[in-house]
Amino acid sequence: MGGFCGIISKEDCVSDLFFGTDYHSHLGTHRGGLAVLDGGIFQRAIHNIQNAPFRTKFDGDFGKFHGRLGLGVISDTDPQPLVVASRLGTYALVTVGLIANIDELMEEMYRDRRMQFQFSTSSGVVSPTAVVAALIDSKDSFVEGIQYAQQKIEGSCSLMILTDKGRFLAARDRYGRTPIIFGKKDSGLMATQESCCFPNLDYEHLRDLGPGEIVEATPEGLVTLVEPGPEMAICSFLWVYYGYPASTYEGRNVEMARYRCGGHLARRNPVEADSVGGVPDSGISHALGYAHEAGLKYARPFVKYTPTWARSFMPSDQRQRDRVAAMKLIPIPGLIRDKRLVFCDDSIVRGTQLGKQAKRLYADGAKETHMRIACPPLLYPCRFINFSRSKSVYDLITRRYIREAEGPDADISKYQDPDSPEYTAMVEYIRSKLNLTSLAFQRLDDLVAAIGLPKDSLCTYCFDGKDVSFGDRPCAKGCANCLCKCASQRAAEKDVQ
Repeated sequence: MGGFCGIISKEDCVSDLFFGTDYHSHLGTHRGGLAVLDGGIFQRAIHNIQNAPFRTKFDGDFGKFHGRLGLGVISDTDPQPLVVASRLGTYALVTVGLIANIDELMEEMYRDRRMQFQFSTSSGVVSPTAVVAALIDSKDSFVEGIQYAQQKIEGSCSLMILTDKGRFLAARDRYGRTPIIFGKKDSGLMATQESCCFPNLDYEHLRDLGPGEIVEATPEGLVTLVEPGPEMAICSFLWVYYGYPASTYEGRNVEMARYRCGGHLARRNPVEADSVGGVPDSGISHALGYAHEAGLKYARPFVKYTPTWARSFMPSDQRQRDRVAAMKLIPIPGLIRDKRLVFCDDSIVRGTQLGKQAKRLYADGAKETHMRIACPPLLYPCRFINFSRSKSVYDLITRRYIREAEGPDADISKYQDPDSPEYTAMVEYIRSKLNLTSLAFQRLDDLVAAIGLPKDSLCTYCFDGKDVSFGDRPCAKGCANCLCKCASQRAAEKDVQ
């Protein structure tokens, strides 16, 4: 995924930029970058943060950079910030999102002789941020270019631009899939994805940008250049999993939403048990909500070893991911032996890690293991913001079951209804496969209620295959059970290996 931070200030901004960017470290583990404008010249540093935290890699740069405007980014896609010299001038650019149609956009730009842009590569992969820059530079102004880029991109793109003339522009994704939140203090403004960085850096919440809104920031305030659009589809997984607990998006705090998720699970799926625990980190908040609602004791049968890997799915090699997942959770046998345990987790993707955790619990003497999942079953891989490494629908344990039960052309909608026999059979298959005593998923209506925003303001594509960008139209290309139009999704539907 990734996250970014930008500051425009009357004073030197490097300290706030450094720590503000560091507060996004949970969103990525590949690269970190800073760009600071000093006297019309960009100071820039980009480091690999796969094997060391952001703050460690940037300690040396922290004391060398000076300036009142800056951008910082944690990126899982490409080296950022990108510094571009173009007909619009020289500027630094950071992006967060996913360009699902990047190959098609590049082919189109190569055919257009007016767009003479040299695409840089990292490990043979074209930089998505460079593609965004090329789209922006094809128009006569930054505003026109940003709007054009967001119209052309299938997926999502939120971005910030800092020009060598001292302009600071921020643009939220066309459908608001990822947030941009502004904070203020006497010296200036900070733009960020995670509002959790505001209190400790002495900023107060100013406002969230609306979907598709483009603003120009000064130390005194914001000027809206493009008004927000009428439709929003902010990612519901911000509250389920990857948003930081102390952050608030669209007025809805993450930790409080997770408590409510756990409460809904307890009311819908009660069970007699000795204690409730959460799979760290996000599962802990859901478990606290479950325990409070159910009147059960909260305990920590697993503790997380945090000094190493922040997120187990980040290593590119599956065997490495499995090893990291195993080493970071350490059991407490006295809280497991002869106990009936309820565990809350954010989601089940492949089911690999959860199955191994259940096996470890039984090996340590657990009598029963009841798993409660804070979101509905994942039936579609995310194609909008790149928070998961799933490349095929058949990475999902749900879709492997459906293919096994009905073949590749099954009607997926039957498995979205928690009251249908097909849904019940699918959940039972997963429970049996993972060797759990019982298993229950959150209902979609309960998840929406826990977040507290209207259903039509949330992206719930990974649960129900629906999204504001294409509504309920059937796929124009005719692929089975696919509501979208993009080539990458059609290829994923056909990937049966």
